[in-house]
Amino acid sequence: MQTVNLLFANAWLVDPGAGVQGRRDILVSGGRVRAVAPSLAPFRQWLSGDRGGLRVYDLAGRCVFPGLVDIHTHLRVPGQEHKEDLVSGTQAAAWGGFTTVLTMPNTRPCVDRVSVLRALRKRIDQEAVVRVGIIGCVSRGQAGKRLAPLAEMREAGAVAFSDDGRPVKDAGLMKAALETGRDLGCPIVAHCEDPDLVRGGVVRQGEVSRRLKLAGIPGSAEEVMVARDLCLARETGAHLHLAHLSTAGSVEMVRIAREQGVRVTAEVTPHHLTLTDEAVLGFGSNAKVNPPLGGPKDRDALRQGIRDGTLDAVASDHAPHHPDEKALPITEAPFGVIGLETTLPVMMTLVAQGVLSLTRAVELLSVGPARVMGLSCGTLREGDAADLVVVEPESPVVVDVRRFRSKARNCPFRGMKLRGRPVLTLKAGIVVRKHRSMDECAEELQAR
Repeated sequence: MQTVNLLFANAWLVDPGAGVQGRRDILVSGGRVRAVAPSLAPFRQWLSGDRGGLRVYDLAGRCVFPGLVDIHTHLRVPGQEHKEDLVSGTQAAAWGGFTTVLTMPNTRPCVDRVSVLRALRKRIDQEAVVRVGIIGCVSRGQAGKRLAPLAEMREAGAVAFSDDGRPVKDAGLMKAALETGRDLGCPIVAHCEDPDLVRGGVVRQGEVSRRLKLAGIPGSAEEVMVARDLCLARETGAHLHLAHLSTAGSVEMVRIAREQGVRVTAEVTPHHLTLTDEAVLGFGSNAKVNPPLGGPKDRDALRQGIRDGTLDAVASDHAPHHPDEKALPITEAPFGVIGLETTLPVMMTLVAQGVLSLTRAVELLSVGPARVMGLSCGTLREGDAADLVVVEPESPVVVDVRRFRSKARNCPFRGMKLRGRPVLTLKAGIVVRKHRSMDECAEELQAR
């Protein structure tokens, strides 16, 4: 069968990992990036001879980014396939421009031993349409009592370890996890939350919680655990990664710790960057998330954190739930919102609003998260795997949850008009998502 190679001509390439932003032609063959250059001319020698068919996309007006990397998703497999499964979750990722995602271990059973990890890897290899890495549990059963077999799971392919969804309350156990992660060369991902301060809270403590007469969660519930874990990371020299930060105090503590040489990285979600607790007034349980949405001061501090480099990555924390679960009263509905299909448009909208530069936005979604987790992706240098996303940066995106590939609909951006539409996602040279607008700029050629 004749091989079809791909040429993306006249693309505006934004590749922070390679230090490139500008007009480029990109040649893809055999699943890899074969050439990147300002014009087609350097490809002519390559195209001569028996190279098979060539599909050319003239991308004038469109951008190309490295395939996006999401280091915090919940794909709900195994055991909660009524919420999401590997097909629907990875299709949602592809539609959002993500070619690599990491799945969290709070499943049923949780990923706290090698047998579960290997069974999940087998299913991923059979069902996923994008790359999926596995984060294993810190503790057995996520119970916070004793360490899971971290070394064995690391050898079996675990990228990192976390009890996400539950904090590791025992400081001694968290210190042991950090020491083990240090020795294994991988990060420990902390879900920073003090259960004694949460105490049944539903939304962030403040004016909105008082207005709705709901139990509030103070910002200190996050911050006291951030402070503890930073102290442990300083003492152990381990790589601590802080998940879904949400308060101004947390950002400031990370900034100070980094200045002192603590080995800490941190992520923020699109919803914490853009929304405040007032979103609960309009969206109810579809804006109920853990950690809860904060006030304008928190949102602005998080934005400053992504601008100045205090925060390393934007991660969706894609947390799908069945619509019937989210239809319960807000006090009973589960925490969590989905984000794989809205993260890129949200970030492109922030770029359009002048909150941050395009280069920084792409870095936070590609090479930034890849660096945090030690992944070999997030760039488009010659020889790299051809993982990329084509984006129409000015195209309006009206969030319509009925069109989502995810099974879930718990989206706090529904009905909003955003900007920046991903129109083609390529994983290892294979098209895993294509919008009809791409057909207008394609031409089939035969190499000569």
